[in-house]
Amino acid sequence: MSKLKEALSQKILILDGAMGTMLQEYKFSEEDFRGSRFADWPVSVKGNNDLLSLTQPQAIAEVHRKYFLAGADMVETNTFSATRIAMADYQMQELVYELNYESARIARKVADEVTAEDPQRPRFVAGAMGPTNKTASMSPDVNDPGFRAISFTELYHAYKEQARALIEGGVDVLLVETVFDTLNAKAALFAIEELKEELASDIPVMISGTITDASGRTLSGQTAEAFLISVSHVPLLSIGFNCALGAKQLTPYLEVLAQRSEFGVSAYPNAGLPNAFGEYDQSPREMALQTKEYLERGLVNILGGCCGTTPEHIKAIAEVAKDYSPRPFSKLVEPETSGI
Repeated sequence: MSKLKEALSQKILILDGAMGTMLQEYKFSEEDFRGSRFADWPVSVKGNNDLLSLTQPQAIAEVHRKYFLAGADMVETNTFSATRIAMADYQMQELVYELNYESARIARKVADEVTAEDPQRPRFVAGAMGPTNKTASMSPDVNDPGFRAISFTELYHAYKEQARALIEGGVDVLLVETVFDTLNAKAALFAIEELKEELASDIPVMISGTITDASGRTLSGQTAEAFLISVSHVPLLSIGFNCALGAKQLTPYLEVLAQRSEFGVSAYPNAGLPNAFGEYDQSPREMALQTKEYLERGLVNILGGCCGTTPEHIKAIAEVAKDYSPRPFSKLVEPETSGI
């Protein structure tokens, strides 16, 4: 059993919080995003947080370290939008491998350093694979419902490129996250399973969907149970939900997963719901108290934070979680083969 699976069988693993929220505190300018290497880039790159792994690597490492020291067992790489599809907005498609590889390398180095300081508690790195900015199952044009801005094949190739770089950069697990369209996620899972076979790798896979509103469905219309059924053919380390909702609002959907899934269950909600200015006001203490319900009811194995969360939120959550046992689940060891 790998160190990650062993840790997951023994305790509730704490995931980090928001990378974007932390990077906003640096107030990086256009010039900071560009650095010297991209000083003459033909389009604006401000807001391309993934690029900061190349131009401001110390800041990325610093954020990872803050989350580890706050109590996180696992941090996500700075690669939420590091696919060829999303990077097209910045004309940076050819940088995709480097962005993912370097982001993984930065997180790996920090994880190893922190582990060396506390050898009894290994730290892990999750390769973050976001949903891309295009959807395979819905039309972006209300006047042409049959139109698709992206194909399954294009998504598959983009995700395979990203996954390869993350694995070669040293991540412990791949995390397909913030899934609003399960067809996009299926392309990622197909790419990962194929790549694992090619590389003879047994790297585990986590998946995390997003319930978009009070309807209790993803953007592509699936309930929590339907989402689970749609991806359960792949051997997963965990399945869960993140983003869009606060901890309190996420509870009933986690309950569905906890009751019906043989995999681990993860949750990393936002710091409450956004205010009128799109900001998140929920305090670390309040968020930790809301996640306590997950723990008391035995709903989760992995717990962290998404939009608006900081090291202070993760510290508060970790303090609460340490007194609880993880939810038991059956599939700690992946089967040798799986359908796609």
